[in-house]
Amino acid sequence: MDVTLLGTGAPAGLPRPDCPCAACAAAQGEYARAATALLVDGALLLDLTPGAAFAAARAGHSLAGVRQVLLSHPHDGPAVEVPAGLPQPGRVPDGRELALLTGHRVRAVALDAPGTGYAVTGPDGGRFLYVPPGGAPAGLEAPAEPYDLVLADVVGRPDALARLRAVGAAGPTTDVVAVHLDHDAPPGPELTRRLAAAGARAVPDGTTLAVGSYEDVPDVPRRTLVLGGARSGKSVEAERRLESFPDVVYVATGGTRGGDTEWAARVGAHRERRPGSWRTVETCDLVPLLKDEGPPLLVDCLSLWLTDAMDAVGAWDDAEWAGGGERALRDRVRELTEAVRATRRTVVAVSNEVGSGIVPATASGRRYRDELGRLNAAFAGECEQVHLVVAGQALVLRG
Repeated sequence: MDVTLLGTGAPAGLPRPDCPCAACAAAQGEYARAATALLVDGALLLDLTPGAAFAAARAGHSLAGVRQVLLSHPHDGPAVEVPAGLPQPGRVPDGRELALLTGHRVRAVALDAPGTGYAVTGPDGGRFLYVPPGGAPAGLEAPAEPYDLVLADVVGRPDALARLRAVGAAGPTTDVVAVHLDHDAPPGPELTRRLAAAGARAVPDGTTLAVGSYEDVPDVPRRTLVLGGARSGKSVEAERRLESFPDVVYVATGGTRGGDTEWAARVGAHRERRPGSWRTVETCDLVPLLKDEGPPLLVDCLSLWLTDAMDAVGAWDDAEWAGGGERALRDRVRELTEAVRATRRTVVAVSNEVGSGIVPATASGRRYRDELGRLNAAFAGECEQVHLVVAGQALVLRG
């Protein structure tokens, strides 16, 4: 079964008409995207968009063989004209299945937002799921058989992919392709990088996908370190890398600070950003977590882990530092990095990059800066991917 993407953009397209934003300004040429529409084996059209016949012609196809047109989401604005020869568009009620004379079976999937998802099985047994913009499947039951292909709003609704993964409907061999792409994610290499972290990819308009072909599925890195300065967006970047995965364990190394309202506000802001399915563990004892089997870990952050470790070895006292504190800290860092090297869990860790700022005025401040630099370097050495976040933009240092 082949699926040709006549468009891969949001309902308004990309760039949006008359939008002056930077993402729309950059969405030119191969990065421009028409509203998402799918042509399945030349016989089934999912979502009718303006210019569908021309889009099909550009992709080397004709709509003359289309026997069924199905809509997946409410369309704002004037009605789209139905090209001559095409059947009138319709919908399949949730939970019902439509059998086509071509041998395709289409089952309607209920969503948590207006619209309908479609699970399509081809005559060859290939299976794909198409989810409309802004929606996620609702009422999924586990275990589920994994789809060969999932086309969904990965950028706008990463939790949709997390739900599919939670029940097994999206597995390691599922090709996840992002559609309904809008200007909330910059086009080009940045979009490719963000999607790859979620185990997904984007393709240009006009691409034909062979359902069941897995060679283009990106590998999700096992270990990632995200560095950045204060308020650089490093925590947001780290969270984004795991938001399409269920059952993430968020390891908060800062703990609680009684009476510190500003710290409580920071912690509250972090908690509000996290998906409801994530579990929070407040601890600096990272080695046992890394040694255990389990869901992905998001460690935020290593700089606070280092503060706790330096407190434990008496690093702030010169005599204790010289009398064994430095050696004890080296042992703790070595134990941590060895655990990172051996872990079988997916790990995303956050740390501060403080070596580029003003030299601290105190000996203890300089000691902390130096040790954090050493810790970051040692931890990065065990990671497949390392990113530096500056002004909300992630720069790839490794991977």
